[in-house]
Amino acid sequence: MNGYRDLRVALLGCGSVGSQVARLLLEQGDELAARVGARLELIGIAVRDLDARRDAELPRELFTTDAERLVLGADIVIELMGGVEPARGLILRAIEGGADVVTGNKALIAAHGPELADAAEQVGAQLSYEAAVAGAIPIIRPLRESLAGDHITRVLGIVNGSTNYILDRMDRFGDSAEDAMRVASELGYLEADPTLDVEGYDAAQKATILASIAFHTVVPVDSVYREGITGVTSAQIEAAQSANCVIKLLAIAERITAADGTVGVSARVYPALISREHPLAAVHGGKNAVFVEAEAAGELMFYGAGAGGVETASAVLGDVVSAARRHVIGGPGVPGSSHADLTVLPIGEVSTRYQIMLAVRDEPGVLAAIAGLLAENGVSAASVEQTVPEGSEGTATLVIGTHTAREADLAATVEALRDSAVVTAVTSVIRLEGNA
Repeated sequence: MNGYRDLRVALLGCGSVGSQVARLLLEQGDELAARVGARLELIGIAVRDLDARRDAELPRELFTTDAERLVLGADIVIELMGGVEPARGLILRAIEGGADVVTGNKALIAAHGPELADAAEQVGAQLSYEAAVAGAIPIIRPLRESLAGDHITRVLGIVNGSTNYILDRMDRFGDSAEDAMRVASELGYLEADPTLDVEGYDAAQKATILASIAFHTVVPVDSVYREGITGVTSAQIEAAQSANCVIKLLAIAERITAADGTVGVSARVYPALISREHPLAAVHGGKNAVFVEAEAAGELMFYGAGAGGVETASAVLGDVVSAARRHVIGGPGVPGSSHADLTVLPIGEVSTRYQIMLAVRDEPGVLAAIAGLLAENGVSAASVEQTVPEGSEGTATLVIGTHTAREADLAATVEALRDSAVVTAVTSVIRLEGNA
């Protein structure tokens, strides 16, 4: 290895991803040195418990509980601790010391990404976080660099493998929501408290990151409209199948124009119908995928493992190699970009479509009354299917697919239907996305 300089690498956290990152740094040292032009020396691993079990056999002398001391003097700091603090403080100290930082911490980047990016830019350091969204899938760098000369118009993502696994089982195997969640828990897709996944919080954090990068605008996580999958029913799954669609939890970032002409950004997460002809419909199990629409490049899809220790470690090491090359070649790190500074618009300004399931009176004039309510709110029906369930007494089921309209108008239509004398119940409302 003569001729290579050494770059000191500090690792914060040694869970399933961190342990694999450490293993690969040690096992592939020679190959990484050849790619980088410098030897990556793992100088220490900061952990809370020195005696905890690890997913890889690692030299005990590398472990320390003194994270603050470890980051001092490091050229590259890899943060895989999770959570906001003390990770944020440690990253800021590392940047102040001139180190490049690689993190997979989606919660931290969603909440404090602009602050950390500004700190890095002030000292010419590089902040990288490919592993923060969609695990092993390279999506941050393509958005930030490969498509930097294009105009992205929309990003659709299946970015939470746990919820995709649950919805996929409901669709392909006919599981109830409860049974699908039970299987997901048994296989380790869900934590003991599944709220972060099933209520859409995890996907919302990732939507924040994707929207901020794609549209060069700071998009706070609390501005992301969020719905989880807990309201998805077997009846909705069956209705989706009848419409040749599948239900997916989507993270959507989109450039839109408000009713008053303001050009802005929408970021949202919700379960939605998507045509089985759309590439995202074929994303099964716990996989992730991100579908990008750009003016020049057209439609692009990035697909792969959204989680897993060694899979996510691949994304981390890609960032490490990039940072290490910068140290060898010189020059400032790749800066963040928020120059567009677009307005983050509320959900009501989005144009979308609904599928609405109603229980209605089975009598003459009902369809005309419902069509009138849609028209009063500026919404038109693209499809109407009526069935009379066996054993029903004077009621019918109506499934209405709407044409594209403003979300605010669609929501007002649903409220009008709830108040209508001919409607006994609004049993389901779900959006349609991706040219379903």
